[in-house]
Amino acid sequence: MVQQYGDSDTLTDPVPASATQRYEEARAAAERAMTSVTLVPDRPVTVVPDLPERPEPQRSEVERPAYRGFKFGAAYFGWLITLSTMVLLAAVIAGAGAGITYVLDYTRADAENQAGTAAITLAAVLVLMVSLAFYTGGYVAGRLARFDGARQGFGVWMFCLLLGLVAAGTGAFLDNQYDLVDQVNRPDVQITNDALLIGSLITAAALLILPLLAALLGGKTGQRYHDRIDSLLD
Repeated sequence: MVQQYGDSDTLTDPVPASATQRYEEARAAAERAMTSVTLVPDRPVTVVPDLPERPEPQRSEVERPAYRGFKFGAAYFGWLITLSTMVLLAAVIAGAGAGITYVLDYTRADAENQAGTAAITLAAVLVLMVSLAFYTGGYVAGRLARFDGARQGFGVWMFCLLLGLVAAGTGAFLDNQYDLVDQVNRPDVQITNDALLIGSLITAAALLILPLLAALLGGKTGQRYHDRIDSLLD
């Protein structure tokens, strides 16, 4: 049969698949894929005995060997803070003493009549003031150095001790040259030489020991600030 132009009966066009048919075919293919899957049973869980936990190194213990020891800069700045605190406390105590003597009408004659009480009070206030100043300086040194706060506090105390020795040597030299002690108008108090010597030795020992303990405690307190932070980081 010869196909001629215009004969529409002999043309066969493929019928396009509808969306519903394509959906059904995809669904059938998915069902065949699901039915062909082979399920593997779960393997039994193997229990592993607990191993001993290894202690993790603390951050502070790792960093401590690299930074431990005496820090000159921290002790020096702590010493400066100590001197500044002494001057500040001396000014405050002098002002408070002047106000108290004015209110109570306490004169120099009263102090000379009660020389023993006045001397003990003055020595106690002096030791307390110096100890508080050393605590402050040791705290600053411990905060600056972060580690070994007690060593930094000892360094602050040693700085002040060396400075005191230098000042005492300079004062002795100037007194030997110009006789400065005899020119001081000292009050005539009713205290024996033995009592004055014993009181001076006790005061000197207190000024050596108590400020040292205060500086050590201040240094440890300043280091404790960083120890709390390291414990939080670990």
